Amino acid sequence: MYRRFGKRACDALGAALLMVALAPVMAAVALAVRAALGRPVLFRQTRAGLGGAPFTLLKFRTLQNGAGDDAARMTRLGRLLRAVALDELPQLVNVLRGEMSLVGPRPLPLDYVPRYSARQALRLTLRPGLAGLAQAAGRNAVPWDARLELDARYAEAPPRIGRDALILMRCAALALMARGAAAPGHATMPIFGKITDKTPG
Repeated sequence: MYRRFGKRACDALGAALLMVALAPVMAAVALAVRAALGRPVLFRQTRAGLGGAPFTLLKFRTLQNGAGDDAARMTRLGRLLRAVALDELPQLVNVLRGEMSLVGPRPLPLDYVPRYSARQALRLTLRPGLAGLAQAAGRNAVPWDARLELDARYAEAPPRIGRDALILMRCAALALMARGAAAPGHATMPIFGKITDKTPG
C-alpha cells in the first residue's frame, strides 16, 4: 500500500531515475547559468520541511547579484528557467536526501510558519514536494488562500500513488506550456501576507 514508507521509496527511486534521465538537461542549464550569471550556479535557501524543521533548498540561480527586488534582478535566462520550472531540478537532490518528496506542499520560508492558521499548518505534517496539488491547479497564479487550502486538503487525504502521478503530470504539462510561473503583477509569487516582488520561489 502507498503509505508513508512506500511513498518515500517511490520518491527515492523516482528522483534517482529522473536525475539520470535529465542529467544532460541539468548540465546544459548549469553551463548556461554559469555563462550568464557567473558563480554560484546554485541558489541555496533555508526552507521549512517536515514538522517545520529547516533544510537547505537547492535551485538553479535565476537572479543577478546586487540590490533591487526580484523583478529588477531577473534575467532573461532566469525568466525562461522559471517559466518552464527548470530552475527547480536541483531539488531532486533534496528528494534523494529525504528532505523533500516528489509530491507534496511546496517548501516555503521558515518565517512563514508562525503566520499559518491551524489548518494551513497541516502542510507541515508532510515532506514538502517538488510538485504539489496547488501547483497542479495553476502554479504561482493560484492566490495564497487557495494555495494553502489545497495544501491542507492534500495533507488530510491518505497517500495515493494515482493522485500523485496525476499531480506530477499536471505540473509537468503546465511547465511545458510555461503557464503559471508568476502571479499577476509579480516576479513569481508575493510574500505571504505582504505585497512585494521579493518572492519565495
